[in-house]
Amino acid sequence: MQTTRVELLQGMPIFGAIREDILRFLLDQARSVSIHAGEFFFHEGDAATGMYVLEQGRVAVLKHWKGQSFLLRELAEGDCFGEMALMDLMPRSASVRALEDCSAIEIRSAHLHALYRQDVEQFALVQMNMGREVSRRLRAAVEQLFRNGMEAATDASASVARDLVH
Repeated sequence: MQTTRVELLQGMPIFGAIREDILRFLLDQARSVSIHAGEFFFHEGDAATGMYVLEQGRVAVLKHWKGQSFLLRELAEGDCFGEMALMDLMPRSASVRALEDCSAIEIRSAHLHALYRQDVEQFALVQMNMGREVSRRLRAAVEQLFRNGMEAATDASASVARDLVH
């Protein structure tokens, strides 16, 4: 089973170019988490403890606003979430709820500290990869915000133009 987990991690951007022995080192420390459909891995505002690598199932990433939850994105097997917790140590910025029964690998900050003591170069590479992944997600979010803003502005301009004509 650990070979399958190593292969799963090797296919992820966060663990790109990380040696197999280091992945096994992290997996030896990590714990497996099982969450039933409808349950939460964590809630927005919770203390950040680690990240999760989804081995099985699908989850929804949700943001709470004015008493409602809004879907930011869905994730499936091979995706990770909660990695910002390992970088900024801030409370969770969103909630993650299982859409199906899920199993995941939980990697905590203590595991990365142990990696730092084991191999600082590989630790630095994981940190750099996490930064790249967060940056990719930020770029996508900014692009989506821009498109939504432009669509709203275009719709508003069209509405004003129609009002002026009539």
